[in-house]
Amino acid sequence: MSIHDLYLLSPELSLAALGALIILVDLVVKRKGVIPAIAAIGLIVPLTFSISLWMGFASTGPDQMPGLFDTLVVDKFSLFLKFVLLAAVAVVILASTDYVKKFERFQAEYYALILFSATGMMLLASTTDLITIYISLELTALPIAALAAFNRDVKSTEAGLKFLILSAISSAVLLYGMVIVYGFTGTTSLPEIAEHLSQMGLAAGTPFGSNAMLFGIVLIIAGFGFKIASVPFQMWAPDVYEGSPTPITAFLSVASKTAGFAVILRVFYVAFPLDVLSLDWGAIFAILSALSMTLGNLVAIKQDNIKRMMGYSTVAHAGYILMGLAAVSARSGDATLGPSGMLFYLGGFAATNLAAFSAIIAITHHTKSDHIDAFAGLGRRAPLLAAVLTLSMLSLTGIPPSVGFWAKIYLFGAAIDSGLAWLVVIGVINSVVSAYYYLRVVKAMYLSAPESDTKIGFGFPMRLAVGVSFAATLFFGIYPTPLLNLARAAADVLIS
Repeated sequence: MSIHDLYLLSPELSLAALGALIILVDLVVKRKGVIPAIAAIGLIVPLTFSISLWMGFASTGPDQMPGLFDTLVVDKFSLFLKFVLLAAVAVVILASTDYVKKFERFQAEYYALILFSATGMMLLASTTDLITIYISLELTALPIAALAAFNRDVKSTEAGLKFLILSAISSAVLLYGMVIVYGFTGTTSLPEIAEHLSQMGLAAGTPFGSNAMLFGIVLIIAGFGFKIASVPFQMWAPDVYEGSPTPITAFLSVASKTAGFAVILRVFYVAFPLDVLSLDWGAIFAILSALSMTLGNLVAIKQDNIKRMMGYSTVAHAGYILMGLAAVSARSGDATLGPSGMLFYLGGFAATNLAAFSAIIAITHHTKSDHIDAFAGLGRRAPLLAAVLTLSMLSLTGIPPSVGFWAKIYLFGAAIDSGLAWLVVIGVINSVVSAYYYLRVVKAMYLSAPESDTKIGFGFPMRLAVGVSFAATLFFGIYPTPLLNLARAAADVLIS
């Protein structure tokens, strides 16, 4: 490993070092309140390294910087996703400061596990080899299994155990798919897999040119489908979302989904060339998109627990994002519309969901209930939190002025450009359906009588988490151009 490799890995190495530092600090300090401050402020280091790497592409030069024996690559695509992940980690840490008082003795381990999991997620955005992808996925999943069980009650223990078991099964399925692809192509490198497929050609009438490759791809999609909670691999999401500590639910809904789509984009755009295989996997993702949108929204209607409702909501949003993957089947038009739409949606979804969960964390921590009825009268008891949650629900529905509106418009436009009007119709119908359960929360906050007149207060770190995520949702809803330009720059690298 060279100095250049260490520089390329500097965001991940500094993030892992921050996690280790927190554990060491916990051994020598008595005031545990300093730990979240170190965790939040320490994120400046990996952010600085990421910005430095991004600026390295500002001047004329290569679009990508490979390293670590060509098993990873740093480019604007991976750096864009690292920015989103670091922002998500920062908001989750700030929003956890009051919540972690439930397990104050173990808050250093709590923050360290978040940072270690985020390290794996950031690696996923850069990996270009099946082996390093698998290792990064395990680094991502194992800390989350421990975090899900951190409350140590019946639901939390069930959440951690269910996530661990189903994650292990999905990892085994994914590994089998990778082995089949390796056996068919003789390599684990994504660019070399694409080269072998191009040289072999395609068998007439056989998807992916071979029944063996078809089976391997189906297993890989199944393994990744668990990570993004798409139908029919979403069975873990509602129970894990409900039982996990609420900040970890937010972390799962944003960071884990961002990392999952990052690796899916990398694998399918790099390993399976657009010019020969896009129709095959584009059709698969179109079907998964329709199923995820429909089932996620319909089941969310029946939920009375807001964390379960948000769990099914993320299943539906996985369907919307998959629409961008399906859009690559177009042979004409702008090939970057699909991936840039996905990246723009991921950025907007991160801001919106973090704003929603920051408000939910503050509210449920005070009311001691996750039931939607507990949100009654919050328009009077906590007007700021109610306003943030209202904008978040409007954004998740796709109503202006919010970043969610522009994200859906952009993705739907990419799908129409790809000849997937039928999928857009399903998406629009599902957006209308989703308004029922999102606006149900708004109705409870403003039209239902409050159970108590006690005002809901929260500390400065929570105010910062709520304020930053709310500002991002509103700003990019009014002026989406900066986020859209970043998404396009990242997508251009992926397509080139």
